[in-house]
Amino acid sequence: MWLKRLSEAGGVSGHEDEVRQIILDIIAGHVDDYRVDSIGNIIALKKGDGSSDLRVMVAAHMDEVGFMISHVEENGLLHFHKVGGLDDRILPAKVVWIGDKKVPGVIGFKPAHLTEQNERDQPIKYKQLTIDIGTTSKAEAEKLVQRGDYATFATEFVELGLAGEGWQTVRGKAFDDRAGCAVLIELLNTQYPFDLYAVFTVQEEVGLRGAQVAAFAVEPDWAFALEGTGANEIPTPKDVSPSTRLGHGPAITVMDRSFIADKRLVRLLIDTAEELGIPYQIKQPGIGGTDAGAIHRTREGVPSVTVAVPCRYIHSPAAILNLDDFDHTVQLVRESLSRLPTIPR
Repeated sequence: MWLKRLSEAGGVSGHEDEVRQIILDIIAGHVDDYRVDSIGNIIALKKGDGSSDLRVMVAAHMDEVGFMISHVEENGLLHFHKVGGLDDRILPAKVVWIGDKKVPGVIGFKPAHLTEQNERDQPIKYKQLTIDIGTTSKAEAEKLVQRGDYATFATEFVELGLAGEGWQTVRGKAFDDRAGCAVLIELLNTQYPFDLYAVFTVQEEVGLRGAQVAAFAVEPDWAFALEGTGANEIPTPKDVSPSTRLGHGPAITVMDRSFIADKRLVRLLIDTAEELGIPYQIKQPGIGGTDAGAIHRTREGVPSVTVAVPCRYIHSPAAILNLDDFDHTVQLVRESLSRLPTIPR
């Protein structure tokens, strides 16, 4: 599995270079052609066996949420902007890597003994925070970091064994959407009846930008977006239906804030799962958004659906996913793609 390398790589929206190179190195021998377009998407072609004239796009985004350095103070502390959807409450005291050289830093805030009571009762805003790289002057800091440099959470990928449960989890950063990228890489080990366009997109976290460009170029008949989606299993004050659950299989989207899934594709996924005994779940409708939101509106419209690996704590320094869910996602999408020519267009 390639998830460890993908997770530990840096790839904040607009700076997906490290992730892109890893993917290119992996897929080069498994596709018939590939290119990197002007915005940074990878568009790879896996030719079919010739039995179907369909053009099918399967997309997963390479980028992750993170930070961009905006200003260096005279004392060497770094101000930053958020890139993508990050909750300010999770940021204090987190360790980050900055720039291509991965300069280590810590997101700092006033300690408790210097904080007034009214400050403790208020959520900390990210503009109150700075990144400390251990320097004591602007001149020292600017030898290591420049305005415009990106920063990512410094999170190691770790396997987490759960004794007696019969399944295993892993922890790492950026499972949204390196999990989807890893699924897409696995799918390229199979030949399909049609030409498959495997697209690893950029800038999903800041507006589905790469997917819009790639779908316009590919002109697919059908599209699948692969994701890592939130698994909400934390304690709540009342009984609230979770978005998805770990260990319950891939999550199929019927509707989110960016699109309504094509009913034929949803039916194909469900029928395939039930016939083959693959566990699956329906993601809670109306929340989140994926590359399918841009793909389905391209040109004259593209019937689209999203399938996701459930992950706890997405858009945070460390997420958790179930490896069985990952494997079942690969299996479900692979088998559904093989049956795709049988459904009405």
